[in-house]
Amino acid sequence: MKPHSNNIVFVDTEFSDLDPYTGEILSIGIVKPNGDELYVELEYDGEVHPWVKENILPSLTEPKVTREAAQKQIAAFLGDEKPYMVAFVPQYDMIYMVKLFGVGNVPFHWMSIDFASMMFANDINPEGMLAANNDVYLKELGIDPTQYREHHALDDAKMLRDVYQIIVKQ
Repeated sequence: MKPHSNNIVFVDTEFSDLDPYTGEILSIGIVKPNGDELYVELEYDGEVHPWVKENILPSLTEPKVTREAAQKQIAAFLGDEKPYMVAFVPQYDMIYMVKLFGVGNVPFHWMSIDFASMMFANDINPEGMLAANNDVYLKELGIDPTQYREHHALDDAKMLRDVYQIIVKQ
């Protein structure tokens, strides 16, 4: 498979709730194809879904930054050329990025790349990337699953990059 563009970044976000009307972004992981990475945890003291409280909050151990500082760090990391955002579930990641940057101000192409659809189109079951099957799936690809923390934005973005590199070579 030959991609349309190499101007991509792998993105994952964690947020306080799946409901974008009430949820807020908590952390962002971005990885470039060359392995350069950015990880940001944002200040937030509002309500969180019970699942997030149990599964996400314990992994948020880095210093927190304001929304404005996160915007600046991300923009500086990405540079002037708007890359395509590749995400496993971009419907959520892009909504939370739009909430962070504002409509029309997201530092990515406005159309994100859905990684699950890419897998599906290449005869790979995207549900293999879900937590219950993830270790088996990664091992089948020759990737050590123990190198990634579960439900961590940066590690999830790294995993996307690693899987993408294998899929593109097929």
